Amino acid sequence: MAVLENNIVVEGISKSYGMAKALDNVSFAASKGEIFALIGPDGAGKSTLFRILTTLILPDSGSAYVAGFDVVKQFKEIRKNVGYMPGRFSLYQDLSVKENLTLFATLFGTTIFQNKELIAPIYKHIERFSDRKASDLSGGMKQKLALCCALIHRPDVLFLDEPTTGVDPVSRREFWDMLLALKCKGVTILVSTPYMDETRLCDRVALLKKGKLLTIDTPEGLKSKFGEKLYAVRGENMGAILISLRKIRCVRSAFSFGDSHHVIFGGEPDQLLVELLQQGFTNVQITSIEPGIEDCYMKLAAEND
Repeated sequence: MAVLENNIVVEGISKSYGMAKALDNVSFAASKGEIFALIGPDGAGKSTLFRILTTLILPDSGSAYVAGFDVVKQFKEIRKNVGYMPGRFSLYQDLSVKENLTLFATLFGTTIFQNKELIAPIYKHIERFSDRKASDLSGGMKQKLALCCALIHRPDVLFLDEPTTGVDPVSRREFWDMLLALKCKGVTILVSTPYMDETRLCDRVALLKKGKLLTIDTPEGLKSKFGEKLYAVRGENMGAILISLRKIRCVRSAFSFGDSHHVIFGGEPDQLLVELLQQGFTNVQITSIEPGIEDCYMKLAAEND
């Protein structure tokens, strides 16, 4: 991978904690002005990778470069050129909005006014609360403040570890609007998210399972490679329906998704309907649907067990 052509380069990174392997030979690259998403459940290795790339911990093997600098040998340069928002709000709760911003600007040898242009679209949402303590802000406002602090020194690369977890839908939408604006300014953004609908706003998505990289593609590319007919099944007694679905011979997979079960079935939907009705289930509805990113993840994860 060409380091100079990309703002993030990861080559064969592995990391273990005792006998548990958090990352297993992970490689990828993200270019300037790209939003690159890491998707996977708890324990997939996302946070470990973030900590390595932000020079908080060392890899056991492999190499990585951020903004052209080696994460092991040039960690001081990396820290000057990246912004990092960890999964948990980590700013000073007893400081006001303005005091937090001033502190972070000072740590990086700059001021709020020098870089106000970059954070202005974000800061306008919290400016009227500038004298309010961070502890008294809502979840959405806290995330906007954290993003301002991560950007105050004009970083080349922004790391966001599940930045919208627990944030209301409106604030999530506003937050992603801000990220898309930053992308247009050439900032490379590496983000992890538990919300699969957010991945449609990313340029590429990497799927992780137990520290292993399953695949990398665009959101549309992932869905186009699904290669199976997918159905949504609804009816009375959904718990019992799921148990029965998993026992039917032609059902290759069945998972609960909100108010329905997503099923990969080797035959025609009428066959599946008859089978469930014969088992005594009522009000059964079977609808053909397009796969989402979560469906793609579940399918790939099952294939890589």
